[in-house]
Amino acid sequence: FWCVGALRSLGGRLGMVMASGTPMQRAGIWGSRSLLDPLPGEDGSDEHKRLKACDEGGEDWRKWGPYMSERQWGTCREDYGTNGNSWEYLPFHIAHQVAYRWSEDGLAGLCDEKQHLCLSLALWNGRDPILKERLFGLGGPQGNHGEDVKDMYYYLDATPTHSYLKMLYKYPQKVFPYDQVRRENAVLGTTDGEYELMDTGIFDEDRYFDVYVEYARDAVDDIYMQVVAHNRGPDAAELHVLPQAFFRNTWSWGGEDSEKPSMERQGNRVDIKHPKLGDMFFYVEGAEQILMCDNETNVAALDGDDAGLRPFDFASDAVNTKPGPPEMTPFSDYYASNFRSSGVDAFNQMYSNFFGDDDKRKKAFAFKPPPRVASKGQMYQASGKNGKGPYKDAFHRYVIKGDRSSAEAATGTKAGFHVKMVVPAGDQKTFKVRLTSVKSEEPFKTFEEVFAARHFEAEEFYGVLQASVEDLEHKRIQRQALAGMIWTKQFYNYDLYKFFEGDPNCPKPPEERKAIRNSDWDHMNNSDIISMPDKWEFPWYATWDLAFHCLPLALVDPAFAKGQLRLMTKEWYMHPNGQLPAFEWNFSDVNPPVHAWASWRVFQMDKKVRKDDGDLVFLEEIFHKLMINFTWWVNRKDAEGRNIFQGGFLGLDNIGVFDRGGQLPTGGIISQSDGTSWMAFYALTLMRMAIELALHNPVYEGVACKFFEHFLLIALAMTKMTTGQGLWDEEDEFYYDVLSLPEGKRVPLKVRSMVGLIPLFAVEVLEPSILEKLPTFAARTEQLLARRKDLADLVSHFTVPGHGERRLLSLLRGQRMKCLLKRMLDPKEFLSEYGIRALSRHHLDHPYVLECDGHRYEIGYEAAESSVRIMGGNSNWRGPIWFPMNYLIIESLQKFHQYYGNEYLVECPTGSGQQTSILGVADMLSERLVNLFMPGADGEGRPALRLNEKMAKDPHFKDNILFYEHFHGDSGRGVGASHQTGWTGLVAKMIQARGVAHDAAASPSKIQRQVSF
Repeated sequence: FWCVGALRSLGGRLGMVMASGTPMQRAGIWGSRSLLDPLPGEDGSDEHKRLKACDEGGEDWRKWGPYMSERQWGTCREDYGTNGNSWEYLPFHIAHQVAYRWSEDGLAGLCDEKQHLCLSLALWNGRDPILKERLFGLGGPQGNHGEDVKDMYYYLDATPTHSYLKMLYKYPQKVFPYDQVRRENAVLGTTDGEYELMDTGIFDEDRYFDVYVEYARDAVDDIYMQVVAHNRGPDAAELHVLPQAFFRNTWSWGGEDSEKPSMERQGNRVDIKHPKLGDMFFYVEGAEQILMCDNETNVAALDGDDAGLRPFDFASDAVNTKPGPPEMTPFSDYYASNFRSSGVDAFNQMYSNFFGDDDKRKKAFAFKPPPRVASKGQMYQASGKNGKGPYKDAFHRYVIKGDRSSAEAATGTKAGFHVKMVVPAGDQKTFKVRLTSVKSEEPFKTFEEVFAARHFEAEEFYGVLQASVEDLEHKRIQRQALAGMIWTKQFYNYDLYKFFEGDPNCPKPPEERKAIRNSDWDHMNNSDIISMPDKWEFPWYATWDLAFHCLPLALVDPAFAKGQLRLMTKEWYMHPNGQLPAFEWNFSDVNPPVHAWASWRVFQMDKKVRKDDGDLVFLEEIFHKLMINFTWWVNRKDAEGRNIFQGGFLGLDNIGVFDRGGQLPTGGIISQSDGTSWMAFYALTLMRMAIELALHNPVYEGVACKFFEHFLLIALAMTKMTTGQGLWDEEDEFYYDVLSLPEGKRVPLKVRSMVGLIPLFAVEVLEPSILEKLPTFAARTEQLLARRKDLADLVSHFTVPGHGERRLLSLLRGQRMKCLLKRMLDPKEFLSEYGIRALSRHHLDHPYVLECDGHRYEIGYEAAESSVRIMGGNSNWRGPIWFPMNYLIIESLQKFHQYYGNEYLVECPTGSGQQTSILGVADMLSERLVNLFMPGADGEGRPALRLNEKMAKDPHFKDNILFYEHFHGDSGRGVGASHQTGWTGLVAKMIQARGVAHDAAASPSKIQRQVSF
């Protein structure tokens, strides 16, 4: 609703707060203000200068980066099959034999921005069945909660130009338990926890290597790599290290990039020639053997001649296992074709239909991949033009089996240096690598000097950024979060037209593939560096994830953040109908429309760095594209034309009583509280962007008026639908989705979930100075309210003498906001010790049940892993804590506080009797979220790492932080993807705002300069 309230001076308001109020109000009252964007520090560091050079067309220090994926196998873009099961088409156990069509993966990988040339690491402990050259994990059907990486690795440091990078991989000295992990997870159900690598005992007695990989660049094309292996175990242990450089295979398929580059051994180095990169030189100190092969598919290995180099022993799966019927399809295939289930009962029925009564005896068979026919044409990646070998798996054959073909080859497209040594117990060994455009007789002469300089510059850069962050643990958390953000950039390559039509050197792919997914997105041609949610679990971009990524990225590299937001709106990404792509499993899925919000917030952050009117070209460009997207939403997702929106699953995978993204088992449509609230949020954000543009071009005043009107119409619809049934439930004082059945009946789906809290997000505060500068906008809004009494009924207006006026637009009247906050801040419902849960804990003992047409649908509180397979089952919105939603809640509360001020108090926590301001609530939530990563006062370690005692307490584990996808709704332990720094990296932004808050408390005038309205 529209309000005009008192404008208090920020300095006076701070004085009032510090002089009175509850302890929660007094303690760091500005602490979590995400809207208090940091003022830029002095930009005189060398890293700042490199960023500036990149942005102004100078030396392109972003040319090389950690752009390699951690998993290219099992992706949709490598799936040329006809059943849609990407996990089985190109699975992990043949990844070392198959040349990928689109991109590369690797351990600790670095490559150029078009991935012409890659640099990565391979390891061998003298026992494993294959080299460790990529991270291992289970595919979606193999894991009891979907796909999951089963390796231990950490991103520790990074600068935004990648002048310095550091990561850690923990490599076991015993045989890596590939089969043990696969088989144990196969017998677990959805109500069981995941069986992790730590559970195997592989790290017992500390029998592992800590392998630190660091990169330091002396120039754009001069890359130093240092590998330091620490033996943490009680005995000396053998270790083989193989730094390797290789070209992405662009030649086997034919077409415009079919010219084959070359590598050639020359004494103690490898000379590299590429038609686009030019000449490069590859050196490794102390190597005993240079290896050469071609990065091409070993077709013979796929047909069975694999020299025994296989991580899984499928043959033994059949022991004591009753074979299934001959016509039995692997459950993974069946599961893929029934990807969208309808909750617990439906999935269990599907599972029962497939397995029958004796599922455990059949399970090993069920997950065994179908036998391969000895045919070159079976796999698309095996059908291109290959040379005579040795092929992609040659280094495995040399190190493990003694096959010397790669040691004898003089040329190739993949080169490796083999270094073997024994590392004494408690000792360490260092390996030096250089990839450079400079030929040198003493390639490592300045090695230590370069690393020392880059170390210093990284400290200098983060010293500027963290100048206002005093707590050492906060600094550690923020720096590792930003390191994860930077390491999770990836070269994403996918030309959908070519994917469907095929390549000149390969057979034309079957037409039936077009019916599986994405055939209507054949305009897409992606070949860019994109911020990924998680380069192993989700090695494909998701547009709504990416929007959240851009806020922490803007702390260190605003230009890159703006470029990411622009990219998704380019013609070769955005659909011609205006839809933004969702993710590669289904680009047509619908995610929450947060792109405008992220663009506006990044514009605000960048404006402070620039110290001018901001990047108006960026704002105007993206605004026009987003208007097209907004129109798509209005035309496609408002099925009944009532300003009530559907949208589908909207990123909240399993939050409904059944899958909101598929065909409803009841028929009809769902009028969604979150879908409608997101659109109100979208309209308000576009209005605010138009207002900013109107300050420089009056043409946009009319556009701002249009979005103002659209917001009010959505607000009216949410209050009361045209049929009289609103989304707000007066009895429960909460927002619910409403199921509209085919016969016209409307059924509120009374699930207390994040869906009912999202209306808080649609809030905007306008300063009176803005309205004074935009008389047309001010007059038009007054005319609208005077003409439309139904809209004016949503409006409260008052003036406080002696102060200026602020105006508030929100979906919530004051009483409704208090009602929502009462539930949200109730520990028995949404409020956890570590943030806001996605589903009320009330449903633990009171599950919601819907009975319709003889079917029963049920949803209950699940604090951690999901018990249902909706959207794959690896994400759970039925109880855990999610950073993006919590972040938006915090920002929304801050905006409400800007309008209401400190006099407006709410009980927090509910039932405590303690009153605090809305800003105090925001501070409290921010502190709880940050505490997920803080060492606990109870000595039990960081809550997020308490999945395993060794992770939480061991001195070699406890300070290496994992930023999980979501967190246990009660204990705070990490759940889901373990390296989703992506949107969980928002903690870096929260910490930055808390640091600014500390300075602000000491200097009220500083607040006046920093606040962003």
